[in-house]
Amino acid sequence: MKTSKRLWSILVAVVVAAVLGIAGIVLASTGVMERIIRPSQEKVATYFPPARKITIAAVGDIMMGTDYPSPKLPPQDGALLFEDPAPILRAVDIAFGNLEGPITTSKGCTKRTSNPRTFAFRCPPKLAKNLATAGFDVMGLANNHARDFGYAGMVETKRILDSLGIQYSSKNGEVAEFIVDIFKIGLIAFSTGSPPRSILNIDLCRREVAELAQKFDILIVSFHGGSEGTKALHTRDAFENLYGEPRGNVIRFAHEMIDAGADLVIGHGPHVPRGMEVYNDRLIVYSLGNFCTYRCMQLVAELGYAPLLVVEVDSVGRFLRGEIYSFKQIPPGGPSADTSDAAFRLMRDLSIVDFSESAPRFSESLSFYPPGDSASTLVPEEPNTNGKSDSPPSSH
Repeated sequence: MKTSKRLWSILVAVVVAAVLGIAGIVLASTGVMERIIRPSQEKVATYFPPARKITIAAVGDIMMGTDYPSPKLPPQDGALLFEDPAPILRAVDIAFGNLEGPITTSKGCTKRTSNPRTFAFRCPPKLAKNLATAGFDVMGLANNHARDFGYAGMVETKRILDSLGIQYSSKNGEVAEFIVDIFKIGLIAFSTGSPPRSILNIDLCRREVAELAQKFDILIVSFHGGSEGTKALHTRDAFENLYGEPRGNVIRFAHEMIDAGADLVIGHGPHVPRGMEVYNDRLIVYSLGNFCTYRCMQLVAELGYAPLLVVEVDSVGRFLRGEIYSFKQIPPGGPSADTSDAAFRLMRDLSIVDFSESAPRFSESLSFYPPGDSASTLVPEEPNTNGKSDSPPSSH
């Protein structure tokens, strides 16, 4: 019996080998075998996608109007506030702005507005749709006005943004998430004050950014910090304060976030634009000033400059190029196209003066590139403050 089974096994093996041999000849003769062993170029191209440039637009502080303590609201419910910048915001992959106060009907103001240096903002919900119409995809809610009307005001703000399809990141733990083609992009916002997500506690911030960097192909960090006003145009590697309130060392914070894995750092809070630098192939923008603050901020001199930044990064977050579109807020406010390119010239000059070798290289065409790029280096002009207001409505 054992001998018969062995003979039968041998016979089966011979037949199988013969069939496989014939099949191999057929596959080879038709080129199928070559295609099995060597995948088609189409599949290789799909598996290894070509390089993709991600475009990100960013602006500074947004407060479309306030009805507290008295109405200061734009006509037509703000329908024309973003008319000039909207085509740019809609054309990019991700458009970001810092929402400088809640969108709410809450009545519980948390600020002591009897102090002339203390301000509280409350934007009526009927204005919120203008953010979506303009093309904004994500709002930073980590700033010193986000809780002007407490927890209830913050909750209502988030609910309204959710209804508009606008993402957000606050000090409460949210991280905005986007998929652009096959790339996963995250945005996290930080501010001053007590933890969590305080730039005054860099160790905690670094830890969170390092964890998130493992999750995203590109990680964007937004921060609200630094002193305020036209005397705060320059960025220093030093700790800043405003009226005794700690505002952080923004250079140290930005560098450590990139060391931890961030790919783009966007700053706001000084109410004026500041310079930029490229650190470890990543762009840092230290302040984008006020963008749309209808009757909420002083708008004299550089306080009225409203840059709109568009940045291109590659699929791993390295800075490729950027453009600064210049807008100005002319009282009562709202960004209007500025043919004098004042915001571009100011940010160019501050970058060159404050950061020298790590400053981007600027061209005459309002574009800027990594240091060492072929774009020409332009001679900076001295920012002109003319002794004008150095303390915009702030912060406390």
